[in-house]
Amino acid sequence: MEFLAGLHPILVHFPIALFILYFFFETFGIVLSKEYLSKAAYITLAAGVVMALGAVLTGNQAQDLAKQILKNNYGSYGSSIDLHEEFATFTLWYFFAVLVLRTYLVLKKKFDGNLKYVFIPLGMLGCYLIYITGVYGGELVFKYGIGTQLLGK
Repeated sequence: MEFLAGLHPILVHFPIALFILYFFFETFGIVLSKEYLSKAAYITLAAGVVMALGAVLTGNQAQDLAKQILKNNYGSYGSSIDLHEEFATFTLWYFFAVLVLRTYLVLKKKFDGNLKYVFIPLGMLGCYLIYITGVYGGELVFKYGIGTQLLGK
């Protein structure tokens, strides 16, 4: 499973970019009343959820590998790893819930009027969750060297 753990640093950037792009597409699609931006937002959100699932699954493998490599020193890194994992998982579920809600409203033809404006702060909150997840992930890499060759095997 070391191969899957090695994919985490690559895969993680896709949902970050897709979710932030979703927020901009959604915001501009609603504010400017552009249907093509709204459709692009929906597709981008769905792609972000799929890629986030891959990032979380490979991140779980990376966490298991880190536990093996660090063994007795896991306690000094463990809280940051656990917080990163918790925020990443929560962010995935958050955007999945946004996708489900948006799908429901589109299918019921209720994604209109003032109700659609709710998705702007929802997207903004999602971007904040991405930021917090990234803070802990960046700490793991840049402070502790996890996921780099600094730790060795």
